[in-house]
Amino acid sequence: MPLLTSETTLVLWHETIKNAEIRCSISLTQELETYLISLLIRYTDRPEVAQQIFAKTFLEAMQQRERQRNACLQNVGDQCLLYAGLFPRQAQKKHVKINYFVDLGRSAYATISNTANDIYWSLALQFVTLMDVLQSIRETPDLMPLEAYDQWNELGSQRALSCLLGYTRGVPVKK
Repeated sequence: MPLLTSETTLVLWHETIKNAEIRCSISLTQELETYLISLLIRYTDRPEVAQQIFAKTFLEAMQQRERQRNACLQNVGDQCLLYAGLFPRQAQKKHVKINYFVDLGRSAYATISNTANDIYWSLALQFVTLMDVLQSIRETPDLMPLEAYDQWNELGSQRALSCLLGYTRGVPVKK
């Protein structure tokens, strides 16, 4: 992994995301890349994210007025993306599949989307791709074969397919 030498948080996260994109052969749009970098900057010093029950927060947000609801749902989407991308092992500790975070995050972003062309719609559609980039921040594949198969088969994760192909010469078949 190349040594990151930048002094600012923005440049450091930008270099990290660019390297992760290269590692997993994904090229994000400028808009999604910028959003992902700003997301990482916003949550760098917020360890309390791990203490939340996302489904409960999602349901509570739906009871709020539009502006408050949208802010809460954006936070749910952002936190689910961080969880699925940076802390996929935490799903096991919470006794849920990674799909829980993906489905909830996609739903949160889609709910606050105003059109099929806004950033939230893009985040909902590209959630797994963004998850793949975040998971690629680590150089070593941390997915076990069955996890890789599940993420590829159920979510369409290209990074998971790449990990899976690293374990076997066979071609996986979707259920």
